[in-house]
Amino acid sequence: MYRNALVLGLFAVVTVGGVTLLQQGTASRIQASERAAQVRALGEILPEGSYDNDLLANSLVLQDSLLGNRTALPAYLALRQGEPTAIILQATAPDGYSGAIRLLVGINADGSLAGVRTLQHRETPGLGDKIELAKSDWILGFNGRSLGNPPPERWTVKKEGGDFDQFAGATVTPRAVINAVQRALHYFQLNRSALLNPEATGEAPPDALADDVEAGPATTHSRAGEAATRDQLQTTEGDTQP
Repeated sequence: MYRNALVLGLFAVVTVGGVTLLQQGTASRIQASERAAQVRALGEILPEGSYDNDLLANSLVLQDSLLGNRTALPAYLALRQGEPTAIILQATAPDGYSGAIRLLVGINADGSLAGVRTLQHRETPGLGDKIELAKSDWILGFNGRSLGNPPPERWTVKKEGGDFDQFAGATVTPRAVINAVQRALHYFQLNRSALLNPEATGEAPPDALADDVEAGPATTHSRAGEAATRDQLQTTEGDTQP
């Protein structure tokens, strides 16, 4: 009986140890997969050959009202031969038609946009979800833009005298994204030296508590151009935006 108890005890120890090792191995693979997805998402925004560093290893945590984020989030600095070439900011448009829209905004060192991608949103499928690259190339219209291109008064949809297309039946969503990208460009302009050369300047961009953003069911992206539904979106037939 003692021998049986000893055998069972050893079996339990070995089983627990095996399960622990399996969980650790699975967790490591998941972490590696998530890291690879992050690298791909960031790589979609910056032109090939424009950087040679590990973006995830060169980051700084930012929070400012111009970025619109509820909490401090990392920004990713791109370097080429040790010199800063661009930075990717995380920004939030709090005024989407169905709630907050989270964005990645890539800005070149000269202040022009390298690219913009949608990370998360709850916009109406078939209308506002055209901010996803997988659904429309609308988001590519920001490439090469800057605070002066177009002039400030034309940073809106064409319906309102601006340079950017709106969607059929949806104006609120593109307007919210346009405004968020413009604010991110303003933030970069105000903090350019500290963002591109944080070690050289010895200073960090000033932080300011952003307004809270309402949370809720959202479409999230493991890659910048590929969406996965986290919660079932509830929509009404014929629901359109002003």
